[in-house]
Amino acid sequence: MNTNSQTLAAAITRSASKQTYYTIRFLVDHERVADAYRAYGYFRWVDDVLDAGSGSDTARIAFARRQAALLESCYRGEAADIHCPEEWMLVDLIRHDTEKNSGLQMYLRNMMDVMVFDAGRRGRVISQAELTKYSHKLAVAVTEALYYFIGHDDPSPRHAGRYLAVTAAHITHMLRDAIEDVENGYFNIPGEVLTKQGIGPGDVDNLVYRQWVCERVRLAKEYFKQARACTAQVKNLRCRLAGFAYTARFEWMLDKIERDHYCLQCEYPERKSLQAGLWMAWSALKALFTPPVWNPLPKELSAQPLRIEKQ
Repeated sequence: MNTNSQTLAAAITRSASKQTYYTIRFLVDHERVADAYRAYGYFRWVDDVLDAGSGSDTARIAFARRQAALLESCYRGEAADIHCPEEWMLVDLIRHDTEKNSGLQMYLRNMMDVMVFDAGRRGRVISQAELTKYSHKLAVAVTEALYYFIGHDDPSPRHAGRYLAVTAAHITHMLRDAIEDVENGYFNIPGEVLTKQGIGPGDVDNLVYRQWVCERVRLAKEYFKQARACTAQVKNLRCRLAGFAYTARFEWMLDKIERDHYCLQCEYPERKSLQAGLWMAWSALKALFTPPVWNPLPKELSAQPLRIEKQ
């Protein structure tokens, strides 16, 4: 085992997200803790490189493609040409992946596709089809990582709602970061909406944009509602707790966006407050011990769009 990559991965994780760091430390299967830090730390590093203000778009795309090529060469068993210490995290992960079609491999391949797509979409309006595919790949990656690292000996549910929680989380994440992303050249609203409504990707205060935000919030909430029933079927207690805790983080954010009448903010410092943390903990524990009843996701969430008031 490469202890250097393990130490680096844990340090990156702790610096980026203490919640993720302690989730891995206390909930991940003991023998997979080091690789869980590598899995998070590696892609946190890749994402930070892609989001860096310096460097050209060409350089970012080349970097993402290099990481994708490194992943493929490692899975082919070829000698890796390592350029920096961070790349050893990926190399060590793949060396430890001995299961055929493992959840780890699904995580790595799908998350790498997400990174490559992010590198290429900067400064470009994306379509609804691209957004849907983007969210699905992220959902597959994160969900499979959860089941691979926590309670991996307990079969996970093959349920219609398997990927709904992370899909909803991604919807929420893109709303939360919409203003910052626009400043960095990433547009999280589909081009079809912009064209139809005659607005720009930065018109977040426009009533039409807020209407779209309102509809996305409601979709995410419905997905979370259905996803809880899937998570409740997970046999492993630690995995169920991790799933409900993950959901609670984003449900709090959806409630905050609703309270703001769907006016997106540049920052949400309240989400790191003690009050928010207590609410998330209470929500996760409540869901853990009162699993909901599964109801099929309706084909149409509503015949009529929600209306919001002018501020």
